[in-house]
Amino acid sequence: MKVIKVDPEKCTQCHTCDFWCGVEIGSVSKELNSAILETPQPVPRVHVDGNSYPLHCRHCEIAPCVDACPNGSMRRDPQTGLVYVHEPSCIACWMCVMVCPFGVIAPSSEMHVAVKCDRCRHMEYPICVEVCPTRALVVEDREEGSAWYGFAPNRDF
Repeated sequence: MKVIKVDPEKCTQCHTCDFWCGVEIGSVSKELNSAILETPQPVPRVHVDGNSYPLHCRHCEIAPCVDACPNGSMRRDPQTGLVYVHEPSCIACWMCVMVCPFGVIAPSSEMHVAVKCDRCRHMEYPICVEVCPTRALVVEDREEGSAWYGFAPNRDF
């Protein structure tokens, strides 16, 4: 499976990735000028908090968010392996938010759903990677067994 990686040497924390993620993924209009005026405001699925680097979902091999979801709204796409939120069935209980060890799932109380990066699964290529001005974001193959991308296979939850 392919995942988004950040090169900290190139990232300037410019917020271009989360800005355009909000417009492309979180807005109804998909247009910059219209998205600014939308209510509720578009919510990006990529988070750049303070002086940190962009935080994306790791699509963990053993995903605590999927296991913790009481009604199956947090799902794994069987074809791609990507973890996503089935928003129509999300009950905003925030269990997924509480158990995510990477802090990449956010509660959206205005939308009444959990929001997280699904690597733009409806698009050909992730918008954050496409718009990154320094090319700090790249899509690469997941390294098998890498703890950075998920939990060690023998860890119990």
